[in-house]
Parts: sequence; C-alpha cells; structure tokens
Amino acid sequence: MKKILLTGATGYIGKRMVSVITEQGYKVLCCCRDVSRFSKPAGIKDDLIEVIEVDFLKEESLKNIPADISGAYYLIHSMSANGDYEESEKICAQNFVSAIEKTDCKHIIYLSGLVNQKELSKHLNSRFNVEKILIESKIPTTVLRAGIIIGSGSASFEIIRDLVEKLPIMITPKWLNTKCQPIGIANVLDFLIFTLFKKETYRKSFDIGCDDVLTYKEILLGFAKIRGLKRTIITIPVMTPKLSSYWLYFITSTTYSLASSLVGSMKIEVVCNKESLSEIKKITGIQPFSYTQALERTMAKIQANEIRSSWKDSFISSRNDSSLKEFIEVPHLGCFKDVRSEKYDDREKCLDRVFGLGGKNGWYGQNLWKIQGYMDVLVGGPGLRRGRTHPLQLHEGDALDFWRVLYANRQEGKLILIAEMKLPGEAWLMFKLYKGKLWQKAVFRPKGLWGRLYWFSVLPFHGLIFEGMVRKLAADH
Repeated sequence: MKKILLTGATGYIGKRMVSVITEQGYKVLCCCRDVSRFSKPAGIKDDLIEVIEVDFLKEESLKNIPADISGAYYLIHSMSANGDYEESEKICAQNFVSAIEKTDCKHIIYLSGLVNQKELSKHLNSRFNVEKILIESKIPTTVLRAGIIIGSGSASFEIIRDLVEKLPIMITPKWLNTKCQPIGIANVLDFLIFTLFKKETYRKSFDIGCDDVLTYKEILLGFAKIRGLKRTIITIPVMTPKLSSYWLYFITSTTYSLASSLVGSMKIEVVCNKESLSEIKKITGIQPFSYTQALERTMAKIQANEIRSSWKDSFISSRNDSSLKEFIEVPHLGCFKDVRSEKYDDREKCLDRVFGLGGKNGWYGQNLWKIQGYMDVLVGGPGLRRGRTHPLQLHEGDALDFWRVLYANRQEGKLILIAEMKLPGEAWLMFKLYKGKLWQKAVFRPKGLWGRLYWFSVLPFHGLIFEGMVRKLAADH
C-alpha cells in the first residue's frame, strides 16, 4: 500500500484531504506541529492513518518523516500575526525539500494561489516563491493554483457570508470591482487527488477555478441572491488598504492580520489562464461547479451541520502560533483562581450543555460575556465572532469564540479551554464532572501589575458570570 505524506493536516484543506486520500486506497501520514491538535475523522480504519509530529521550522523534527513514502502534499501556508511570514514560508519549503529528497517520494503536490505575473501581493508573492523552491527540487512537483475557495468554513466564504448577512447596505472599497475566479472546495479536493502520480502534470503549474469570472461585488450579490437577501453595495475610491483591513476586521470574524493579507490580494486581479485550466481539466476529467452551484452545495452542508473543517480552528485565527502542549498543564503557583461546583441533574444532559457552550448557544445568557467580547474586538482580539465549527462536538485545537480547546473528552467528562482574548496574562477555564457534581475552575496567571489590577477589577462580576454559568450548566433550571 502506497503511503502519502500530508503536511498541514490540521489546516482547512488538510483536514478534508485525510479522508480523500484514504478513500483512494492510500495510507496517509499526517504531519502536525502539535499531534494533540489532530482528530482522526470518523470512519477511517486505524491501519490507514498515522500521525507524526513535524515542525518544518525545526530541522531536528524532520527525522520523524519515514523514508517509505510514495507521494506528498505540501499544504503549509501562513498569514499569521508574524510579519515575517515570507521568510518562515521560505524556510519551511526548503526544509521540506531537504527532508523529502531523502525519501522514496515520487511526486509532490502543492496548493498555491492564483498569481498575476505583472503584480503580486505580499502573501501571493510568498506562495510563488515557495512554488519555485518546490519545482526546483529533485522530486517532480505539481502546483495547483486556486483563488477564492467556496466551502463551509473557508476564510473567504465566511467573510462573504458575514458581509452579506450583516449589512443590508455596504459602503465598500474600490477593490470590490476587481475580478477573480472562485472554485468550490469539492473541486479543489478533486483536483488535488486526481492529479496525484499523473506524469503529464510533473514540474508544471496549473490554474484551477470554475468557469465564472466575477468581481468581488458580483460574488457578494450572488451570495445575497442565494440567501434571498436584498443588498445594496456602493464602492468608494478613498478607502485606504489599512482602512479596508479594519473594515473587514470589525464587520467579519477574520483577524486583522488575515484581513490585511486578504486586502493586499483583493486589489489584484486573479483569474485563471484559460489554456492552463483547460489542460488540467482534460488531464483529470474534472468539470468544476459554477459559482452558484458551489454556493448551494456549501449552504446545504452548513444547514446539515456538516462543516468538516474551518479556518478558525487553525492557528491563523489565534493570538499566537504556539503549541497547545505548552498550555495543557494548567499552572497553580502565582495564579488567581475561581472554583465553583454544583450538583448536576443528569450526566448526559449536563455534558450536552458543557460541550455545547459558545457559538449560537452562547454562554448561558450572561450579557457580561457579550460585553467582554465587544471590548476584546476593540483591542484587537477575536471577541465572540469566531463561534464554533460544530454545534455539538468539540475537539482539541478547535476555536470556541475567544477561547481555544486544549482538552475535550466527553467520556471523561472534562473540558479545558485557554483564552485567546487580549488579556494582561493567561487564562484557563475548566469543567469536570466528578462524583455527581460539575466542577468549574477559572485560572488566571497575571502578567505584571496590570494583570493583577485586571483580576481585581473584574472580581466583583465573578459572582454574576461564574456562579450563574455553573448553575445553568449543571441543571436545566
């Protein structure tokens, strides 16, 4: 059985590729910087999947890559808060090539972004540089270039959805008249898997997209039509890139750094080369869905709660780029704590409430949580806008409003969250069902004097926030 190395296995595309690869009869080796963040998709046999911990910025971890792999997917991208992500992406690609050339790998596939040869944004230029590193390697490489990806949980789609559903009238930057060529997530996955080991694609780059070439304004209005919403869009020429980034940040659930990177790309026309698209369609036999069809499929998945991955669950939406393992051991010394307990009425119902926290379910009617969310957005944090990927299930690494899941084990009755809101310190929130009671523990490790002042300033509200929450979680009052 051929083994396929999958980098970026906890990312938006990577999570979905795990099942796609195994369905084709391959064994998938999932590369993760932090194995605690990887959740095996349901229905995949254990002998078809293996998880290895590799950080391509750390050469010592490359030894974990086995030699007996037949193919590899390079799905590592970065638009994080780190301003020097171009250098990071370059180092990752060079280390990947160095490691993969020591294996039996026969083919590399890289998913890049559509590029305009005349002008490139910072993040598209970074991806183009990665392309060159991979193409020049000893192993045949195929590059697939995609623009806006339409799919449940994709950053581009969520921004479109936020804008259209929140704003009946939009005063928008002039880049909404820029042309682009979207593609549905299902078609991206099809191209990725049906290009594997196709020798006619070796050492070549291909543009992938649907047949529709649209302006961003047409994309927004197309979504409005599908949703049955009447929307008015007015473009103005005076909005600077910085103002445009803030506009996206405050209206949508994106981070400012991601918004800034996207604005840089949206100013540049990115459409497929017709000959390139025609060739890859002929090689693979794939005819992409239209933009409208991609939207309809995506909304059907959302309404059925079948969101298999979301950009919000990757560290691109995080306050830092650290491993979760650094925080799983909740500290005791030098910390402030709030511990409360309450007898629960029914274990399973209590677990439903605990593991259903956040998103549309909220934090059990406490308006103070909403105020905290608004304040967090104003200082550059995620606030409550990220919601949750699935209404009932939680996994390690998932985003949960302004928290991130560190540990989630329903059978054990234990959930640990770490705060990603802007705070003068670090905060954890833990839940544990034990001996007929629900135990709730909030821990705050202050940073300097401001951290201590913050804790004592919010201390009077703890009775309202924490006591009310533990009672409502423990029993359906």
